[in-house]
Amino acid sequence: MSAETHASEQPLICVVDDDEDVRNSLSSLLRSAGYRVNVFAGPSEFLASDAGDAASCLILDIRLGEADGLEFQQELAANDAAVPIVLISGHGDIPMTVRGMKAGAVNFLPKPFEEAELIDAVEEAVARAQRRRSEAERENSVRVRYDTLSQREREVMGLVTAGLMNKQVAWKLSLSEITVKIHRGNMMRKMQARSLAELVRMADLLGVRAVHAAEPDGRPSGSAPPQS
Repeated sequence: MSAETHASEQPLICVVDDDEDVRNSLSSLLRSAGYRVNVFAGPSEFLASDAGDAASCLILDIRLGEADGLEFQQELAANDAAVPIVLISGHGDIPMTVRGMKAGAVNFLPKPFEEAELIDAVEEAVARAQRRRSEAERENSVRVRYDTLSQREREVMGLVTAGLMNKQVAWKLSLSEITVKIHRGNMMRKMQARSLAELVRMADLLGVRAVHAAEPDGRPSGSAPPQS
């Protein structure tokens, strides 16, 4: 693996602080810890770049000259920016800490802070970012598989994951039980589901719901009772 390839795989940390000395100091520290680093003097510079989409952590100063770091944090949240944030401030107080943490900050570090404290906070943020990306990739993979299902297979999936058995699904869809089994087998294969429990988790992830829930006796709503 080349040095350039290895570097591109290192987590990207963004720093937004209006103090150039602080930016340089944090950049040096984070690079020595093995991270890629982009620094910005204010929110506008950060937003003008494309670093936010790739960043695994944003270190954000609360007081940014004419800008307010907490307001910028809320702006990012309102725009569904997923980057985990570590807040820093030389003027922090309890209300600021509470407000920042309630808005989803990973940590709040008052200046001056120990280098180890910052690295620990960044590691936590990076781990959170990796979990989010892993979950997003999994959801996207499941959604791509779901898109390959026919309309009938989607109907079968909705009813099966709602708890109906093959015979009940057959009544509901006016199909033979063997046809339902064929659709179910194709659906399970396309979804790459190894068990009903795994399929149910996929349905929950996608928000798949049956058109009608089962009645208390286990029959689908509006269905005829089973014939002996």
